[in-house]
Amino acid sequence: MLVDAPPPYPGHAQSHQGYGYRQQHGAAHNQPLYPTGQQRQGEAVPVTIESAYVTEASSVDDFLGYSIFTMLFCCPPLGIAACVYSLSVRQANRVGDRMSAEQDSRTTTKLNHVALGLGIASWVILISLPILYFVITYSF
Repeated sequence: MLVDAPPPYPGHAQSHQGYGYRQQHGAAHNQPLYPTGQQRQGEAVPVTIESAYVTEASSVDDFLGYSIFTMLFCCPPLGIAACVYSLSVRQANRVGDRMSAEQDSRTTTKLNHVALGLGIASWVILISLPILYFVITYSF
């Protein structure tokens, strides 16, 4: 069963079959499509938009990597709080609020140091307790 192609939309030019392209007006006589330097009104013009992310050399450090490390391996509650403050420092740097960035950076550093200290202490205790238990239990 063969089905004919649907009729074209109103105001739409007839489509050409095959893989060829439609010949442009003026192209048959080697004439330029538009006078040099001009375009038809209403035609889309390609626009290139370039964006650049500029960071200042004097931006405040956010310690995000340190915060993620302390969150994963040392003390998760303090690490999460440090991550929140690190992101706050990053946002303040982006906006240009240096005073807020410095204050949040100091808070992030303190939280990370405390989390690292607690993490090291808990890992030492966690490793030494089974060894101490084994030594006390089987030494006699």
